[in-house]
Amino acid sequence: MSAGHGGRRRAKKHEEEEHENHERWMVSYADMLTLLFVLFVVLYAMSQVDKAKFAALAAGLNQSFGGPITVTAGATPEGSVLDGLPGAIDIASAIPPDPTVQDAQVDKAAAAAAAERAQRVAAEAAAAYEDMSAARDRIEQALEAAGYAGAARYEIDERGLVVHIVADAVLFDAEQAVLRPEGRAILDAVAPTLAELPNVLRVEGHANHLAVTPGGPWPSNWELSGYRASTVLRHLAGAGVPEVRMSATGYSSTRPLVPESDPDALSVNRRVDLVVLSTASAEANALLPGIDAANREATP
Repeated sequence: MSAGHGGRRRAKKHEEEEHENHERWMVSYADMLTLLFVLFVVLYAMSQVDKAKFAALAAGLNQSFGGPITVTAGATPEGSVLDGLPGAIDIASAIPPDPTVQDAQVDKAAAAAAAERAQRVAAEAAAAYEDMSAARDRIEQALEAAGYAGAARYEIDERGLVVHIVADAVLFDAEQAVLRPEGRAILDAVAPTLAELPNVLRVEGHANHLAVTPGGPWPSNWELSGYRASTVLRHLAGAGVPEVRMSATGYSSTRPLVPESDPDALSVNRRVDLVVLSTASAEANALLPGIDAANREATP
């Protein structure tokens, strides 16, 4: 059916053109101004010194660094605020000290401590040497009183007082471990002095470089030197020296007093040593040989 017959033409819908907003930039501009305003407000608030908080900070720094903290009043626009603080503040005291200065102070303190310790050890060594010298004099006096002056040789080393007694023809017959009458008399003379000393006593047997007779009673100088040491220990124990303070050992020919080329090597190296151990510290005992050598040189 034609639109022109019996019907009305439908009106065409009118479409209006959308209106464009040309003022949208105002929103961004306003936001930017707001942010700038907030920024300046915050900066302004931060620029104001809170007296209470500043005083609390100063007091905390003063307590932490252990000294006054000073700031020159009037150096800043807020100098009047500093005038109201409870005390002076020294900011320089909060600066860490120079490491080189600290190291120098530590080195100086360590050197002073080392010097003090060395002085203390030297005094202890001197006292120990006096004790060993007194024991040596008492033993020598006892031997002289018994008629055996010169029967022993003395030495003070890092162990203490060493009394060297010749073995053959004095304590024992050749390759024997039974005490001679003269040997028993010598030990009986020194036993009272050794018994009175509080020191530990070591009895050491020594042999010279000559081997024992093949097929004899001793397989080697080890057995001979050890048995002679234990024989001397038993005799001293019977003469009153406490056994708990004694020990015995043999060294064969491993610790000679003089070299084999020495004319007296055969007699001097074959011996029994009575070692009166020092009660001082190891550091002090290490100084005893030097003290003994100096005293020997000083003695005419």
